[in-house]
Amino acid sequence: MKNVSLRQASVLLPALLPLPLLAADNTGSNTMVVSAAPAPAGLSELDTPAAVSVVNGEDMRQAAPRVNLSENLGSVPGLQIQNRQNYAQDLQLSVRGFGARSTYGVRGLRLYVDGIPGTMPDGQGQTSNIDIGSIDHIDVLRGPFSALYGNASGGVINVDTQTGQQPTTLEVGSWYGSYGSWRNSVKASGATGDGTHAGDVNYTVSASRFTTHGYRDHSEAQKNLGNAKLGVRIDDVSTLTLLFNSVHIEAQDPGGLTPDQWRDNPRQVVSNVTLYNTRKTVDQTQGGLRYQRQMSENDDLSVMMYAGIRETTQYQSIPKATQSNPTHPGGVIDLTRHYQGIDTRWTHRDTLFSMPVTLTGGLDYETMTERRKGFENFSGSDYGVKGDIRRNERNLMWNLDPYLQTAWQLSDTWSLDAGLRFSTVNFDSNDYYVTARNGDDSGDARYHKWLPAASLKYAIDSSWNAYLSAGRGFETPTINELSYRADGETGLNTGLKPATSDTVELGTKKRIGNGLITAALFQTDTKNEIVTDTSLGGRTTYKNAGETRRRGLELGVDQQFAADWRVKAAWTLLDARYRSNACGDESCNGNRIPGIARNMLYTGVEYAPEQGFYAGAELRYMSNIAANDANDVKAPAYTVAALNSGYKWLVQNWTLDLFGRVDNLFDRNYVGSVIVNEGNGRYFEPAPGRNYSVGLTLSYAFQ
Repeated sequence: MKNVSLRQASVLLPALLPLPLLAADNTGSNTMVVSAAPAPAGLSELDTPAAVSVVNGEDMRQAAPRVNLSENLGSVPGLQIQNRQNYAQDLQLSVRGFGARSTYGVRGLRLYVDGIPGTMPDGQGQTSNIDIGSIDHIDVLRGPFSALYGNASGGVINVDTQTGQQPTTLEVGSWYGSYGSWRNSVKASGATGDGTHAGDVNYTVSASRFTTHGYRDHSEAQKNLGNAKLGVRIDDVSTLTLLFNSVHIEAQDPGGLTPDQWRDNPRQVVSNVTLYNTRKTVDQTQGGLRYQRQMSENDDLSVMMYAGIRETTQYQSIPKATQSNPTHPGGVIDLTRHYQGIDTRWTHRDTLFSMPVTLTGGLDYETMTERRKGFENFSGSDYGVKGDIRRNERNLMWNLDPYLQTAWQLSDTWSLDAGLRFSTVNFDSNDYYVTARNGDDSGDARYHKWLPAASLKYAIDSSWNAYLSAGRGFETPTINELSYRADGETGLNTGLKPATSDTVELGTKKRIGNGLITAALFQTDTKNEIVTDTSLGGRTTYKNAGETRRRGLELGVDQQFAADWRVKAAWTLLDARYRSNACGDESCNGNRIPGIARNMLYTGVEYAPEQGFYAGAELRYMSNIAANDANDVKAPAYTVAALNSGYKWLVQNWTLDLFGRVDNLFDRNYVGSVIVNEGNGRYFEPAPGRNYSVGLTLSYAFQ
């Protein structure tokens, strides 16, 4: 029987993130303390004085395609995650409204997979390398304490993959869905010994291939993904973990539609999309090494090192005439990024004035070297091919962040947690494409910010607590956002400032039987919010919008009852508005920040015994979403439903899981995601109508 709300699992395991937030001390008290060793059993979401949700890997895979994170993360309050139906641009993620402006990839959030950042030093991230088949759990941290992770305002999403254990298990799976979609996968996991003796080894290795013709015209995609995790017990006090991940993506890009085009035919694309054969290819390979050592009874050392390369080629639908401007970078992006980093930290546990105290200090260094080239997307009368070069630059980005965090157990009922991070983010751009009519765009920029956060928790009783937290976060421009100036002049847009956010949050959590109820009330005031200034001809410029305010309420319920029944629900009320200077004057003051739904509701119920017949149903509601700063275009509100059912056989060492599902049960026509402030008015990315899929997973345990 699954028991997620009370599962004995740590939240944001300290071994995985550059700043360990959540573990358990060895005094037996329930507080948020840091430790370089994995948290012992007994810690649950209840004991964490922050807005955090943990989604088990089995829940992510339950009767699901196992392709996108958007499939089974709807039960997380405050998280707006939407599938663009466009694998050239990744998912659209935002937490409490941060990240909603991103036209591709992920902005405003920090992403980690097994401790390796999925977010680059400039704040740009992606989810394409996450293998859902190998996930152990996903942690979603929202609110003030996300500031302690550096360059992100909205939150932290940490993905921890499975650690191999006995017995050795081999698993194969297939999934087939509408629009020519299918996925095949294989996974092997196991261990020698129980992990407590020198020489013990554990491993998890997986690979998958996904292909789709796509719901829309010109939206075919394929993705090959591999993931590996190997752990070694060196001696009684130290462990070493090797990590490897690789992904290859080829995807067509259908682009957006105007509201009229969407109503007329949501599956269509504009003519330039096919003329220039818009598409994207991504190759990313990375590796990591994590070393952990218990230096003494009260001291731990943790070192995380990683390196990777990401190569991207993208063909855009920018008209030939637009590229006649000698300063235009062209319609083909050729991008290579080499990134690496190291995070080292020391944790000490002690008592002071008879109070248990934990102190962690560390240093996080990340760097990325980017070679960016631009080419014309035509050659003579041929379109959608690489033509003459129009851009050639080398960009260097790095951040250096020392941090300190302390946790105090003030009494049996009160605890205090506080942290401070000093974040430095540096940009250096060198332009190698300089002509008589295309000036030198070289430049540099550096940003510094102190990032404090604190939380005070009161345990009302053993099953109920309340907390008050506050913190300051910041978000720098990405190198892409710095690249262009609205006045068309050369050089970086150095007038663009980082956004600074101050958040106050009041929350409470209550355990009821085999379930957990959570509530959080928050307000975030942001200065210099980064917003789109102009977006035309494939070139987007950005500016600071003065002040914005986000006020919200998040409610979450995860209740298990009657042995095999479970109900999950989440409601998010978020009022996010401009307070000054969003449109260059005061005309947009009071307008909603585009890309953000004011109301989100998720409800799901499932009957899921360990074996035999199972079934589930879910309902998702999203209120209308403003598409631009003027708020004169909105994606309509929608409600969609889904059903799934299956049967699981357990026969000796074999497990067979067969399921089917129907999404968008009532065939609603709705907008799946919004391209904020799209200069051509093509704001809408349509979602598919009613669609069907079936899946099969077969595993064998070598006992």
